[in-house]
Amino acid sequence: MRALLVDSTSPSGLRLGETADPEPAPHEALVRVTATSLNYGEVAHRDEAPDGTVLGWDAAGVIERAAADGSGPAAGTPVVTIGEAGGWAELRAVHTGLIGIPPAGADPAALSTLPVAGGSALRALRRIGDTLGRRILITGATGGVGRYAVQLARLGGAYVIATTGDPAAHGNGLRALGAHEVIAAPEEADAPVHGVLDLVGGPQLVAAYDTLGTHGTLVSVGHVTGQPETFPFGALYGNDGRHDRSIVTFYLLERPDIGPDLTWLAERLAAGDLDPQISWRGGWDRADEAIATLLDRRLHGKAVLEIT
Repeated sequence: MRALLVDSTSPSGLRLGETADPEPAPHEALVRVTATSLNYGEVAHRDEAPDGTVLGWDAAGVIERAAADGSGPAAGTPVVTIGEAGGWAELRAVHTGLIGIPPAGADPAALSTLPVAGGSALRALRRIGDTLGRRILITGATGGVGRYAVQLARLGGAYVIATTGDPAAHGNGLRALGAHEVIAAPEEADAPVHGVLDLVGGPQLVAAYDTLGTHGTLVSVGHVTGQPETFPFGALYGNDGRHDRSIVTFYLLERPDIGPDLTWLAERLAAGDLDPQISWRGGWDRADEAIATLLDRRLHGKAVLEIT
């Protein structure tokens, strides 16, 4: 099969080439991939994988061969999938618990944006708890996860506060997605919040934690700054009257049970309740271009490669 392979001799670290077809385990289906979306984390760390590796977390396509153990969808079923690797290829073997089934006719390119970005946003918001009528702060809201988080929090009845480094440039777009307020930094929040979905890490996580009210929860999802989280002495005491506040770490693939969530997200997308916010779309022969745009922070939203 053809695939985007890690290649340390290539300027982009990747090349289109041939590799062996994957051999599915009994609980895995074989999927013929039609579209994959890029995520900053997998692209930024691609050079850490051995040459010849097929990366790729997100992929949409069609079941080529159903799982041998009888689980999962039948051959010919359109699907959206997630995994720790293998999405940047014509064929992908994937655990049937990591497969969602979209409505008929859904755009594979749009579906491919859902697994990591939409799945992370959905499950992180669940960790916060009830959002109906609650003030929810989302840091780094212009990225793929952030844009889905804004939409899902608004669908969940939250008062949504979004942060971005450039509110003048991105404020209108985030408000169109559902943000009630768009601010440059957590310190600008004018009242305590019930929950934080932090997609940045570093000093911004520390500042975001300081916005939490009593019983509030911060879910740490992103770590793009590469900086440590250093809390000033006394920050965790609650001497200001705000007690029982939590910081929760997050890992999307803790259990292979995200399939129903992907199905639900695909239904919301097909119904028009969610906007995939595709900012770049093209054939996988243009992967170098998409990767450069993503790494240079010139892409706000999702980049999708169509597998041809």
